Amino acid sequence: MMNIIDPHLHLFDLNKGQYHWLKAENPPFWPDKSVIAKNFNEQDLKLASPLSLAGFVHIEAGFDNQQPWREIAWLEQNCQSNFRSVASLDITLMPEIFSQQLDKLLAYKSVVGIRHILDDEALSILEHENSLINLQLLAIKQLSFELQLSLSDSQVIEQLIEIISATSGLFYCINHAGWPPLSIEHSTTQWQVNLQRLSEFSNIYIKCSGFEMADRNYSKSWQQKVISQCIASFGLSRVMLASNFPLCLWQTSYQDNWLNHCEIKQDDNEQLTGNDISQLCYQNAHNFYRF
Repeated sequence: MMNIIDPHLHLFDLNKGQYHWLKAENPPFWPDKSVIAKNFNEQDLKLASPLSLAGFVHIEAGFDNQQPWREIAWLEQNCQSNFRSVASLDITLMPEIFSQQLDKLLAYKSVVGIRHILDDEALSILEHENSLINLQLLAIKQLSFELQLSLSDSQVIEQLIEIISATSGLFYCINHAGWPPLSIEHSTTQWQVNLQRLSEFSNIYIKCSGFEMADRNYSKSWQQKVISQCIASFGLSRVMLASNFPLCLWQTSYQDNWLNHCEIKQDDNEQLTGNDISQLCYQNAHNFYRF
């Protein structure tokens, strides 16, 4: 039996949370948004033999970004599984307000980290005068920060490296492999160059997931190439495989998502051992998220 800790998934209760991004009238305007715009709870995460779900990490999903502790309270009231949570929190807030909101979040035992989605606003957020101060507080509180941004934007990466250099005690985790381009199969890309640059910081980990957001019908060879590149740069001990549930349902079932992960190779020629797969699918998440 292969134990799994899923380090990146989302659960929804549309009756209690806001989830503005899931509403049909709001962006992103995905034609297949209805597949995921419904309630999902821990009962939807069942894995069958030869897999067993030993735990998961819930990543904030826009339940209430103004009062992010509401999402954590909902999770802790409704989940019986072994899980950790990463809460939403705006790192550009005035430090006093940021500290107050952080204290409210830390009243919940599952909270181990924070995410503020950077993406298209990455440069302005990272350059904001409050961001460095607030990230330094995260380090003091021994919380991690989820990096959701494109590694293809070198101007953003330059600013990020300045931040990382000034927050040596803070652990970071790159979400969705830093949005790798589909062209990775054909040439060396800026994504690969910046992937290698960030891997030189020992306090940065990377999660491989979200492939369906780049292409609903992504090829397994492209997925394999992305994961292989991440392992080549970060090593087996700082790479995590994840589902991005329920968004992974656009491409495959939750069970098949994890069966596919368990078949990942280190490169085109070298098969990973069972211990290697366990490290990518269980142990690294266990260590990073403090299970």
